[in-house]
Amino acid sequence: MSEHDAVRRSSFPWRGSDLARHRDRVILRACRAATRAVSDGRLRLTLPSGETAVIGPGAPAANDACLTLVSFKAFFKALSRGSIGFADAYMAGEVKSPDLVAVFRFYLANKARLERAGRGHFKVRRPDKLWHTKRDNSRDGSRRNIAAHYDLGNAFYAAWLDASMTYSSAIYRNPTETLEAAQAHKLDRIVAALDLKPGMHVLEIGCGWGALCERIARKGVRVTAVTVSAEQFAYTRARIADAGLADQVDIQFRDYRDIAGVYDRVVSIEMIEAVGEAHWPTYFGAVAAHLKPGGHAVLQAITMDDANFASYRRKADFIQRYIFPGGMLMTPGHMDRQSRAVGLSCDTVETFGASYAATLRAWRERFEAAWPALMRLGFDERFRLMWLYYFMYCEAGFDAGATDVGLYRVAKPA
Repeated sequence: MSEHDAVRRSSFPWRGSDLARHRDRVILRACRAATRAVSDGRLRLTLPSGETAVIGPGAPAANDACLTLVSFKAFFKALSRGSIGFADAYMAGEVKSPDLVAVFRFYLANKARLERAGRGHFKVRRPDKLWHTKRDNSRDGSRRNIAAHYDLGNAFYAAWLDASMTYSSAIYRNPTETLEAAQAHKLDRIVAALDLKPGMHVLEIGCGWGALCERIARKGVRVTAVTVSAEQFAYTRARIADAGLADQVDIQFRDYRDIAGVYDRVVSIEMIEAVGEAHWPTYFGAVAAHLKPGGHAVLQAITMDDANFASYRRKADFIQRYIFPGGMLMTPGHMDRQSRAVGLSCDTVETFGASYAATLRAWRERFEAAWPALMRLGFDERFRLMWLYYFMYCEAGFDAGATDVGLYRVAKPA
């Protein structure tokens, strides 16, 4: 602090304290308005001054969700940019919680009433929405969007995924099952849903790091697998070669819009989320075009409730802004309509949202345990908080039923 600043601050000591008290009053007023809207649970909010407020009916309890504003910036970021502003504040260390999943659960349980009480405040603003709309999944745009997430480096993902390098929801048979066992079970469920026969040729759209195409090839069928992630392409080619399956599996660095040929089966695991609403007809058209008559595809997809889709599509969320640029979730209704539009039937094999919550918890625990090694790869504290926010944000959504995940079978008439 300069001498001039010291004199100015000592001459007007009331300015900082008055401003802090005013900020407290603004936030406490917002808390009182929110309390009237809450019917499920409580949130204990600690202000930078140390003053606390309970949002929700009743007295504070040990199981309350807890949130601490380290800086008033957190409140004003949320006020000016809604949920994206709140996420930015968390990544900046301006807001903390011992259990952010509990905070998200509290919000989701009271979401509609809290949004009405907010009266248009705390909403995503146009610049964030425009940023999302500019991340269109054209051929070039799709490669950029995929690279932004999946090309962080194979060493990064290997540090916290299970040994199979499966980056999609596992299917847990019981709460004590390991992530490795649950992922293996999920792959078995997909293979069973494909109903493979000797001599078949399977197309995998979006092959990730190759766990599924390796599993399918070991059933004695041929696989053509495509990806637009340079890191995944290199890893999967090496994986298949090491497994001695190079004569059965053809790994291609290719956009799904540029695939050739027809196949007995098509499989695509959590790839539809990266397609974008404008390109859904093209994606489903590609599935239909590359299926032989009488064949079927198995799609693993994250979905949201049809009733919430109109609100969701009007704004960008944290996932679209920071994690999966250009991403867009479907609904079960959209899955059915898009399939029927290209002459395919659509049936739900199974849904397992609770398993995704468990998968995300396991990923978060492994990510935190691996963080010292990840720092050595060059990732910083903001990156760490962003990924922890991502894991917890999604876990709460699956726990609350705001999002779901399932296997869908889409079939082409004979």
